[in-house]
Amino acid sequence: MPRRARSAALPWKPLLGYAVALAAGAFLLDWLDYQRLARARSADIYVFLVAAAFLGLGVFAGARLFGSRTPESFDGNPAALASLGISPAELRVLHALADGLSNKEIGGRLHISPHTVKTHVARLCEKLEARRRTEAIARARSLGIIP
Repeated sequence: MPRRARSAALPWKPLLGYAVALAAGAFLLDWLDYQRLARARSADIYVFLVAAAFLGLGVFAGARLFGSRTPESFDGNPAALASLGISPAELRVLHALADGLSNKEIGGRLHISPHTVKTHVARLCEKLEARRRTEAIARARSLGIIP
């Protein structure tokens, strides 16, 4: 006599009922735990909420007050450049000098020889009536040629 195959289907209605009861019980326990926490630690919760509000206000105010602004355009005083006869190449060298670079570093940045940098610096000192590089930079800043 052949055996009958047992039905492999699980009764889904009781399982669904158990799952709903389990979820409701977990929700109830969490809710009761929350109610107990809210009553026991209400002062701490208020302090946290006030601190979070002040943190948000501080971040907002800091971003508004100290946020990045678009820099004002700097034209480099074209009248002074024209009157002194400073060339665009010399102006690039002057900006690099103001950044505190050496002749070798300026040459590497501008892709020119350090000897050419030296020539440009000598001409800049002559045109700006300066004896030193620092004097030339200070004079260029006072004339508004560099920022």
